[in-house]
This record gives sequence, structure tokens and C-alpha cells, in this order.
Amino acid sequence: MFNRFVGQSFEKDFAKPFVHILFGARQTGKSSLVRSLIPDPSLSYDFSNPSERTRVLADPGAFIRECEALPKHNAAHFVVVDEAQNVPAVFDAVQFLHDRDKTRWRFILLGSSARKLRQTGANLLPGRALLHRLMPLVMAERPTLPSGESVTSLRLEPPSAPRFPATGLIERLSYGELPGIATMAEEDRSGILRSYATIYLEEEIRREGLVRDWGAFVNFLRLAAAESGGELNFAALSRQVGLSLPTVKSHYQLLEDMFLGIRIPGWAGSARKNLVSNPKFLIFDTGVRHAAAGLKPCPDTVLADPGRIFEQWVGIELWKRLQYIGGKLHHVRSKDGREIDYLVEREGELIPIEVKWTDRPTPGDARHLVDFMKNQPNARSGYLICRCERAQQLGPGITALSWQNL
Repeated sequence: MFNRFVGQSFEKDFAKPFVHILFGARQTGKSSLVRSLIPDPSLSYDFSNPSERTRVLADPGAFIRECEALPKHNAAHFVVVDEAQNVPAVFDAVQFLHDRDKTRWRFILLGSSARKLRQTGANLLPGRALLHRLMPLVMAERPTLPSGESVTSLRLEPPSAPRFPATGLIERLSYGELPGIATMAEEDRSGILRSYATIYLEEEIRREGLVRDWGAFVNFLRLAAAESGGELNFAALSRQVGLSLPTVKSHYQLLEDMFLGIRIPGWAGSARKNLVSNPKFLIFDTGVRHAAAGLKPCPDTVLADPGRIFEQWVGIELWKRLQYIGGKLHHVRSKDGREIDYLVEREGELIPIEVKWTDRPTPGDARHLVDFMKNQPNARSGYLICRCERAQQLGPGITALSWQNL
């Protein structure tokens, strides 16, 4: 078992007398992480198993009776429920039991989709639950060998060994950062990623009855993945796939609810009035993005459009870190075309970040950073993330960094 960045903090949290809800996309390692932290739960349910799901759906009271049958003793009984969103009534049962005795049971509810919970108005146990998220791997978990200056305020301390095997940039851009993919033989990765983008999505979406026309959704997904990293244009995509505007918006929301999509809002905190507020949208992992777009996840796909994929990977990495340490991620674009790829807002500080597929950055590459920082007193440091060998000063407060030192 490779250690995860959040492993120690989860272990401390799970000792607290709350219900714990852990959300994350499929294959981000939720079940594996919980098994490593709670190897021998008193009860374990997996609602991705049709027979177990059907049994509890047919008799929701069985869950309560089985928990109550556990003998009373000083230590709390851990009860782990995987894919809990498939039986929304289990949240009410957990509340009933937790309110009766906060120390007898310790419930860990895992979920890979919030769609059904949101649509059914499921009880997410306000005031009783701690909500956790698990992301695909961040660089601290699957390292390179960074050296020199870095975006210090966004760095994550690596978990204790063992960490996932270190790897290079092209491999990350080609196959993404899902834990299972990272440890798999390279010749198997493309096929597994394509299965993830078809079999898993079809199973999850059809089981929950989330879309009426599966074929139309597949066409939508392919175009949405191909456009990943760009600003959302619902009207244009609606025309391309032949779906109504509300349906297209609903499909994008579905990707977010399944933790497969990341919406990055346009920044509107400037006094200047010429900013564009359209959000960007990213598929949560570059390997899944390729497969969902109908492309083969491999180095050739990356090298056909490296700059665009590199920009997406940097945005995904920043977003994952901010989910763990707190903060917001934006992008900035003015109506006259000046753009900053990403803007981190954290603890009162603004950190503008540009991404360039170059190993020879120049001050001209940082001109939009210079312009932004002149008008924003809270932006004291800006960064150009690229492939340079060593850090370079491109202007006052602006540093070009290798992706390895992100």
C-alpha cells in the first residue's frame, strides 16, 4: 500500500466521534485508503454489489438492525459503507443511529457521485458529519526530484514512505494520475483508461438513470472532453451535439456531481470592468480526458498538442492541492484578450500563474503577469510554469519555474 498525502489526517479525523463522508471519483483510491486505515471494520457494506444493494433497498431497516446487533463495548464499532449514494436511505439510518449513541458506532460513508443525493434531497447529516475529499495523485504522492525555488505556499509535504513511483512529465500528461494507472504496466494503461471512460460511465449513469439518451450523452462527453481546458460555451456545444441548452448544462453538472469535472470560475475581483466571467471546465484527469475524447492515452496524443494538455495538467494539479489545503482557483481573461491561465486566491494572497510549453522562457512570456500584478497589491509573486532547467527571474516578483518545482 502506497501512502497518501491525506492518510495521516484521515486517521486522526476517523478517531473523532462524527460520521465521516468521503467523496471522490471512482478509482481515486477511497476504498483502498479506508481499508489501510480500518483493516477490520465491525461491519462493511459495498453498494456497488447488486445483491447487497438490492437487499438493503428492499429492507432499509436491516441496516439499523445489523448495526444494533453489534455488542456494546468501550471502543466504537467502525461501520464502512462503500458507494453509499446508491442507497440514499442509509444516510437517514446513520443519523438515527448516531443520534441515539454518538460513541457506539463510527460510520465511514464513501461515495463516487453526489448526483442522486442532490436530486433526492438526501440527508448529508449536517452538524454530525465531517466531509472529506480524495483526489487523484498529487506530485507529493508521485514525485519527481524537485530542486531550487518553488511556489512555496502551495507545496504539500510528501507523505511518509512508501510513495508512488516517481515519473516524468510526458507520462503524467499521457496517462494521468489515478493511483491504479500509476502502478500499472504501461502497455495496459491505455486500454484500462478507455474502459474507465466507457464501461464505468455507462454503468454509473445507466444505473442511476441520470440521462435518458445514452448515445447523445456519449457524443456530449466526447466533445466536452475534447474542449477540456477551454471556457464553457453552452450554446456552441448545444448546436454541435444537437441537445437543448438546459440538457447540456445538466450534463456538465452531472460531470461535476460525479467528480469527473472541474469548473474554474473567471475572476471578478478586479475594479477593472473589462473582465470576462465565463468559467473554464477541465476533465479531472488528463488520462481520462484523452479516453473520454476518443483519443488513445499515450505520448503521441500528448505530443500532438503538448501546450494545451500541459496547461490542463497544471490546472488540475493546482486544483487538487487547493482542495486539500484550502483556497480558490480562478482564471483571468479580459475582453481585449489578455489572459492569465490560473489565479490562486489563498489567505488574502493572489498568485497569478501562466503555463508555457517552453524550455526557454523570456520576459515576453510573462507580460500578462506583469500587467496583472501592477494593478493588484495582493499579488506579490507570479509564476510562469514551463520546462526550464533552472528557475529564472523574468520581472519584479515573477519567476519562471520548471514543472518539477510546482
